[in-house]
Amino acid sequence: MAAAAAAVSRLSGLLGRFGAQLGRFMSSGGHGEEGSAPVWKALTYFEALPGVGVSMLNVFLKPHHGEHERPELLIYPHLHIRSKPFSWGDGNHTLFHNSHVNPLPTGYEDE
Repeated sequence: MAAAAAAVSRLSGLLGRFGAQLGRFMSSGGHGEEGSAPVWKALTYFEALPGVGVSMLNVFLKPHHGEHERPELLIYPHLHIRSKPFSWGDGNHTLFHNSHVNPLPTGYEDE
């Protein structure tokens, strides 16, 4: 019984040291004494901000093609099951209903 207790004590001691080393490695102070703030600051200025700028240019300079073609309406009975009406409006439109894209159970509104 004493041998088993000694083995558990040694094992917990090893695991405790390993856990402390792992915690030090994964903490922000584990990268050296100087810290990692300058690295993250440089990444922000030279990677993140130019990336956001290029993305914004892509959005604003991309030619807009106007109206999109409406998808063909396929009536499947399991897609439009209404066990009770919605609690807003006429009870048939979803909360974020778009009449151009979202059909009602009877079809598109403007057809």
